[in-house]
Amino acid sequence: MTDTIPSFFVYGEPEQQLEPGFFHVETVMARRALHQGEVKAHKHDQMGQITFWLSGRGTYFIDDRPLDFSAPAVSFVPSGIVHGFSVDPQTSDAVVVSVADEALLSIRENTTLALDRPTMIRGDGKDRDWCRLAELLEIVADEYAGGAAGTQQMLASLVAAVLTQIARLASAMSVGQQTEAALATELRRLIDVHFRENWTVGKYTDALATTPHLIAKASRDAFGMQVKELINERRLLEAKRLLLFTVRPLEDIAYEIGFADPAYFSRFFRLRVGEAPSDWRRARVSSSAG
Repeated sequence: MTDTIPSFFVYGEPEQQLEPGFFHVETVMARRALHQGEVKAHKHDQMGQITFWLSGRGTYFIDDRPLDFSAPAVSFVPSGIVHGFSVDPQTSDAVVVSVADEALLSIRENTTLALDRPTMIRGDGKDRDWCRLAELLEIVADEYAGGAAGTQQMLASLVAAVLTQIARLASAMSVGQQTEAALATELRRLIDVHFRENWTVGKYTDALATTPHLIAKASRDAFGMQVKELINERRLLEAKRLLLFTVRPLEDIAYEIGFADPAYFSRFFRLRVGEAPSDWRRARVSSSAG
């Protein structure tokens, strides 16, 4: 099966031989035209990647593990590991730092993060340690863009610091936070499966064998919203996908995402997006065609 999974240089570009000290830094949405927020399963056979989500929310998967997140979140994926994600391209973005395996060999001696297995954590953008990580990655991006003498040596030191900061954040997660994160992940999975069926919050609570307080806290801490809002966000995301990538009429799309009344769907969409679904579709299709 792994033979059918594409291996890229950077996303969408065929593999090529890397220089031993290769580094590459860019944002996820710099390649939006290639993926529109849906990056399918792929791998990089010669380099590891750090991905720091600056904004938005979505689902990131590493091998067979789906990981729901709300920014800020960060991951490190070693070479050869299958990964991808699904996010709203209008509201989400991340900085991606790619590092050749040979460069990681020397960096390994200067960081406390295990570089032979993937790591992903979510956090609080106001937390001092997460702010420090954001600052370090901003310096990495500036150094890469500047291209001054000694850039590769500087990037090696900065990336080692970034990886160590990720290790610190990972070790700081308490058992309670890990349990809450697991509950949030399972909630998001159930919403993906059942959002069309108009499940109540109580039904999700029962299905997860938890309490209203715990499910509300898990949703608020992981995604920044209450469970009902999370369900509506998922319905809205599906509506946008169907409007943008299919020619199905509004009535069919309304039924598909769980609305018995197309007029109510239009009000739901307008309230959250600021324009009617037909107008939103027309503008986006015209824009992409241009």
